[in-house]
Amino acid sequence: MKRTCLAVILAAGESTRMKSSMSKVLHPVGGRPMIAHVVDTLARAEIGTAALVVGRDAAAVTAAAAAGPLRISAFTQTERLGTGHAVLAAREAIAKGHDDILVVFGDTPLITEGPLLAARQALTDGNDVVVIGFHTADPTGYGRLIIKEGRLVAIREQRDATDEEKKITYCNGGLMAINGAKALALLDQIGNTNAKGEYYLTDLVEIVVAAGGKAIAVEAPETELTGCNTRAELAYIERIWQQRRRHELMIAGVSMIAPETVFLSYDTQIGQDVLIEPNVVFGPGVTVESGAVIHAFSHLEGAYVSTGATVGPYARLRPGANLGEGAKVGNFCEVKQAEIGAGAKVNHLTYIGDAFIGEKTNIGAGTITCNYDGVNKHITRIGANAFIGSNSSLVAPVSVGDDALVASGSVITQDVPAEAVAFGRARQEIKPGRATTLRARYQAEKAAKKAKVDGQ
Repeated sequence: MKRTCLAVILAAGESTRMKSSMSKVLHPVGGRPMIAHVVDTLARAEIGTAALVVGRDAAAVTAAAAAGPLRISAFTQTERLGTGHAVLAAREAIAKGHDDILVVFGDTPLITEGPLLAARQALTDGNDVVVIGFHTADPTGYGRLIIKEGRLVAIREQRDATDEEKKITYCNGGLMAINGAKALALLDQIGNTNAKGEYYLTDLVEIVVAAGGKAIAVEAPETELTGCNTRAELAYIERIWQQRRRHELMIAGVSMIAPETVFLSYDTQIGQDVLIEPNVVFGPGVTVESGAVIHAFSHLEGAYVSTGATVGPYARLRPGANLGEGAKVGNFCEVKQAEIGAGAKVNHLTYIGDAFIGEKTNIGAGTITCNYDGVNKHITRIGANAFIGSNSSLVAPVSVGDDALVASGSVITQDVPAEAVAFGRARQEIKPGRATTLRARYQAEKAAKKAKVDGQ
């Protein structure tokens, strides 16, 4: 749109009902603060500048909002005297003369750009105030939008509505667009002659109508206007957000056997023809290329999974895990800060951390890269086509060359050259008949302990 627009984001609430040590707008949805979702949506509505009205946790809220694509200026609301008062906390920004002023809330992360663009278009069409509303089967508690001859003439709160008005199912969503040229003059007319002595933004509708101006409502889906005041509402918002993102990925060619059991983060990137089995969790920073398979009960965070690779079941990829094309990380394996080469296999019951694994190398069950000495982390390097036998411990810093073999049960503390075989274990000894002697001794010790307990 050619018109300039300032978004005023209201995020100064005390978040009392959240019963939280931090502002509600900092609580995550899809792995990021909910206010960041609002900022991204504003950018998609072709808005580049925002005035952020803050109160509690002002610095943290500002930082979360400023991490997005908008130019953010923060303004502090020192008193909580209603939504109209909150908007005027950004008076300095409003006075700069934008064509449109769009008022949104920092705790409505499900809003999409569609209703915002519709509200801006309504301003372009000559309206002075545009309210974003929604239809609902149960309007109890919401302000009703009073429409006459296609125009919005008032917003009637539940307590003030007549019996007939209470039947209206078109309700106020709280978000509002205002003609920028008239915004300050209109906002300054809001009074506080009400039971709470507060300044309500909703009064703008009747102020505009009384002055001969034009007000209108545009509709948004009810879910998009869901605000967050409690932990239960936060869980509901998370559920809706997850449903949306799963649907987007499946439409783009990702297969999910039980999508309702897959949990995604805001930046999860998954390619076409990826198969995701049930009960998989994607933390932030995960990319999965086309054709990969993520088996059930796996957890991925900060990881890169290349084309044709397989993960799990019951695998954990921690930050820095990088799986090459066709690589495999199997059941009950954990990989952290490690590159797994193309075609390499880490099949079961294994920990690979701070390591480089070459192409087509096989890591046997129970192998551990011992990367931590209690103070520092150290690197393990394993070449291509190597074979690490089961139950081996590789004590870093250490390297194993190309085509080398490490015998099962070995503890490797020195570098293994290419094509060599390394044994790092004690020689097996057999003591004939000793098992019977030891078993009798153990049973006698157990009986003596029992007799001592019984005698107390």
